[in-house]
Amino acid sequence: MGQERFADVVERFTNGYERLAAASPETIRQWQEEMDRNFKRMKNLAGMVLDPQEPRTGQTPREEVYKKNKSRLYRYASRRAYRTPVLFVPNLGISRPYIFDLLPHGSFIEHMTREGFDFYLLDWGVFGPEDNDLTVEDCATKILPRMARKVLESSGASELTVLGYCMGAPVSASFVASHPEVPVRNFINMAGPIDFSRVGLFGLWLDKKYFNVDRFVDTLGSIPADLVKAGFKLLKPTMDLSTNLNLWWNLWNDKYVEGFNALNKWANEYVAFPGEFFRQWVRDFYQENKLYRGELVLGGRPVRLGAITCPVLVIGAKEDYIAPPECVRALVDAVGSREREYVELPGGHISLIAGRGASVHCWPRVTAWLGPRS
Repeated sequence: MGQERFADVVERFTNGYERLAAASPETIRQWQEEMDRNFKRMKNLAGMVLDPQEPRTGQTPREEVYKKNKSRLYRYASRRAYRTPVLFVPNLGISRPYIFDLLPHGSFIEHMTREGFDFYLLDWGVFGPEDNDLTVEDCATKILPRMARKVLESSGASELTVLGYCMGAPVSASFVASHPEVPVRNFINMAGPIDFSRVGLFGLWLDKKYFNVDRFVDTLGSIPADLVKAGFKLLKPTMDLSTNLNLWWNLWNDKYVEGFNALNKWANEYVAFPGEFFRQWVRDFYQENKLYRGELVLGGRPVRLGAITCPVLVIGAKEDYIAPPECVRALVDAVGSREREYVELPGGHISLIAGRGASVHCWPRVTAWLGPRS
């Protein structure tokens, strides 16, 4: 029996060799290419496991213009092709803002400066228990007006563009709507929820029928980074599996591996929420939908989206499960602007603004719209 099995092996090997010898040059080329890729896969896998290198993120040159407590305002220099500077407002907590300047030739910030925009990034900072008293109201009525003034002072401009991403969009929309004295020339919402009745699974989880935010914050104080991470992982429990499968198939590609390592570093570096910010964010936005309903009051000022009258661009992502397109698009119908536009692009919440797809679909749309209005 053993001899028969050995003979079968020899025959299969011989027949396979004969078929290879008779194969076309194209087949042989493909076979050699796959062998090369497998060798590179093994080499890159060994490097990632045995000698992991810290990715170099955030390489676009910048200067710190202003700081207050944990918040920092950074300026990214450009050739100043446009007079109107851009204040970029990302999400607070959750993740670090270097996702917008991940790698050279794969950076939204680099793209904006290369196109000639005077670009300012608000970094809210990494929060600890000492920041638990920070509220949404503080962000919209104290920090953002101060940062806007510093942008105008630093740039010497008379107006600015406000660009909000994710949570930064509804917070900055609240600021723009309640501070008409601040000269905002344009407002851009990228993947920022506005109508929280259409916000998807997060909205269901945080519904006041099931989630007591006061008891939650009173018990925990701040919202730990690990809890934030668990919440996002539960939105798509199979995401890590599909990510690792994609990595395996592309492990031969050095550029893909470089991008994966940088993005993977960012995706596992979560930031805690200040307790009082989380309380107000969940209660007033998710549970009561006060911003969209026109019932929000911050710092004694009513927040009416209809008070936004500057040109508005809203960008949603077709596959966004964190801020579904319908909850983002709602801003277009709520503002009082005569000039308003909604664009829905391929991608998800992160790939809308970071990665190869973003450089093709999103970034050029932003600059093409913003250029003539700056």
